[in-house]
Amino acid sequence: QLQFVESGGGLVQPGGSLRLSCGVSGSTLDYLDLAWFRQAPGKGHEAVSCITGNDGSTYYLDSVKGRFAISKDNSKNTVYLQMDSLNPEDTGVYSCAAGRPVPGYNCSRATYAAWGQGTQVTVSS
Repeated sequence: QLQFVESGGGLVQPGGSLRLSCGVSGSTLDYLDLAWFRQAPGKGHEAVSCITGNDGSTYYLDSVKGRFAISKDNSKNTVYLQMDSLNPEDTGVYSCAAGRPVPGYNCSRATYAAWGQGTQVTVSS
């Protein structure tokens, strides 16, 4: 019964910023691993970032490290992705997902089977 509603995408120039939000229904966020994925035109999904439900540890794709930041607000059942210094290569549909934690590992080891429909991010001059 998990459902996700992403918002915050849009068209920005290179160097610009966007803040994506994902509202989650069907579960509290406390014990879920949460992730943002993106899919560029004609490409498969790649994991951009994730946050571990239990301890809040995070993972970032190397190409976005230092530019993107994932966070969550458990009381609002919302996960965020702050994106700064955007590049054209960041263009794609960004989707949030929830996964089942793997004991002893952070969110990068989770299996993400529940997805939202995504929000379009376009970075172009």
